[in-house]
Amino acid sequence: MAISIVQINPAKDSKSLNTEWFVVENVGDTPFSTKNCALGTGHGNQRPKALGTLDPGFVVNPGEKYRIITGKPGKKAHGVPPEDKIPNYHLFLGAPVLKGAGIVLSLTLRTMEIARATYDPAAKTGIAKE
Repeated sequence: MAISIVQINPAKDSKSLNTEWFVVENVGDTPFSTKNCALGTGHGNQRPKALGTLDPGFVVNPGEKYRIITGKPGKKAHGVPPEDKIPNYHLFLGAPVLKGAGIVLSLTLRTMEIARATYDPAAKTGIAKE
């Protein structure tokens, strides 16, 4: 399993949840299913607070990326989600996930962390250097 969070983008405002997203990439050599992976947030090394489970999830093939979007695709108040060659997966949440610099996003499968990134608004990709 070699899944990485490669980009983080905050919402333009607290209601435009389809503009808040992060991109995961499979940098390994086998497909990976995100079904039953949990998304969590926290600060520093603290245990992430679970936001929910990716169900049904999606399969990320080697070299492929997916954009995970906070909002609901059909809700106009959440804004227009990005449309490009990266497929979108919506979380259907009702509030922003990124609540300032230093928020840590993590994806776990059962109890094993598979991807982690810290939000840095000053970084080009939105991810703090480790």
